[in-house]
Amino acid sequence: MIRPDNNPAFRRATTTWSALKGETSISLTPTSPLQQLIDKHLAQAGVVSYPSAVLNFLNTLIALVEAGEGIAVIPSFGLPACQNRRVVVSRLINPVVSLEFYQISNRAKKLPPGAEEFTDFLRNYIARWAGRAGIL
Repeated sequence: MIRPDNNPAFRRATTTWSALKGETSISLTPTSPLQQLIDKHLAQAGVVSYPSAVLNFLNTLIALVEAGEGIAVIPSFGLPACQNRRVVVSRLINPVVSLEFYQISNRAKKLPPGAEEFTDFLRNYIARWAGRAGIL
C-alpha cells in the first residue's frame, strides 16, 4: 500500500487491510485482474472502497498518490516505480497476499529461442529481489 509522504505519523512498515477503512483510494480499472484481487481482499477485510480515481496504468496511479489524491494498493513489482517518488510504502498484512508470475504468450506463435531460459531467469531474479526487499 502506498500513500503520499506528507505525514510522518503514517510511516509504518506494515498495515492491515482493515486499516484502510475510510481512506480515499485510487485504483486500477475493475476489469484488471490485479484490481479484482485487491477488491476481493478489501471486501474480506470489511473495507468498502469508492475510489476517487480509476486508472489504467500503475505509474499514473503512483503519480496521483504522490500528488496527495489518496492511497493505493499496488503489487510488489510496482515498488521500483515508487523509488524516486514522494510516497510511503507499507506492506499489507492480515493476510499477506501472493501474486503469481504469469507469462503471457500467443498460442499460435512459437516463442523465440531462449525465451524459456529468460523466463526461468526472471522468476529466480524476482524471487531473490523480493526476498532481499523483505517482500517474501
